[in-house]
Amino acid sequence: MIEVMKRDDVQPLCPHCSTALRMVWFQQLSGHLGKRYVYFCSNCRKVLGVSHRKGFWMG
Repeated sequence: MIEVMKRDDVQPLCPHCSTALRMVWFQQLSGHLGKRYVYFCSNCRKVLGVSHRKGFWMG
């Protein structure tokens, strides 16, 4: 089993530009049955990930 540990003393690095991620930007994507969010680096603006779709019944 992999252990999970909270660490506030280190900053994650952007996998694209290798700078410390002090801020992550996001934009809402609209769709027919729900909404998603795209997260991207505030330095190089490359995409870090996209949230799963949430249907209208989930808010």
